[in-house]
Amino acid sequence: MASVGYARVSTREQHAEGQTDVLDAAGCEKVFVDHASGTLATRPALTEALGYLRRGDTLVVTKLDRLGRSVKNLKQIADELHDRGVGLRALSQGIDTTTPGGRLFFHMLAAIAEFEHDLIVERTHDGLAAARARGRSGGPKFKMTANKIRQARAMYDAGGHTVQEIADTFGVSRPTIYRHLQGDAAGATSPM
Repeated sequence: MASVGYARVSTREQHAEGQTDVLDAAGCEKVFVDHASGTLATRPALTEALGYLRRGDTLVVTKLDRLGRSVKNLKQIADELHDRGVGLRALSQGIDTTTPGGRLFFHMLAAIAEFEHDLIVERTHDGLAAARARGRSGGPKFKMTANKIRQARAMYDAGGHTVQEIADTFGVSRPTIYRHLQGDAAGATSPM
């Protein structure tokens, strides 16, 4: 019955030592570390940790958000661990699914988080529908109007300005200017 740690940091620039020190202090015999965003489907160290675990072992994380990409994903992992006879401990939340109370607490937190997510999605959809009913649509406001595109084309054709200077004049990026110059050359002058 081993305690196996899993730590994840989102970028290569972040350091996992804060998590690994806590996991070591919690008695983890082995610690797996991913340097990847939690939203990525592939996390090699997590896959390796899940393959390493045996019945009776416990997977230990510092916080639940280090383990799952979403509430749904977190619940899938916890259910898989439970089916295999592997416990889950989240140290900072005091969750230990090897106990009945810990399993109940985990499922309550997961249900509340899923409910909160559903409410946010529902409010977003309601807000977008209300905006559409008033004639507004979501999305970015275009910085380059047809008139600005013509002015940028004239500056470019005159040859007295670099693309960077034109971009700075209109407060946009160089790729935006290039995109409009190419679109203008093809006969499309609609804003992008």
